[in-house]
Amino acid sequence: MSDLQNLYQELVLDHSRTPHGYGLREEIRAQSHQLNPTCGDEVTLQVHRADDGTVEAIAWEGHGCAISQASASMLAELAEGLTVDDLEARIASFREAMRSRGKIQPDEELLGDAAALGGVSKYVARVKCAMLAWVAAEDALAKSVA
Repeated sequence: MSDLQNLYQELVLDHSRTPHGYGLREEIRAQSHQLNPTCGDEVTLQVHRADDGTVEAIAWEGHGCAISQASASMLAELAEGLTVDDLEARIASFREAMRSRGKIQPDEELLGDAAALGGVSKYVARVKCAMLAWVAAEDALAKSVA
């Protein structure tokens, strides 16, 4: 097994065992519930903003495969302190990599631990698992400005 595969497995297991941002707060406007009907994974995600408009925290709860749960944790860890524009840019970058079928390597500097999920893009059925929390974050951000 390659070093990259070992890193991927280690990060996914670590984030799924001890998820960052797990646990919802009181319901807020910037909240989204997403379901992957293919496999049953689901997530409810909240984007909490600080007074200066940056992302204070992403809080989430859900259940499903290790990929969907680890991806939510990675997103929560990544988002803290970002501006909304920066978070939206990272969501777009992650989506582009996930849709590439392995042709685009995620930018580790931009996506942090989530870059380790790049290999998932080769497995179309698993892309929705990896994208679930990111779609929820995008939806929650759209609701917060609506």
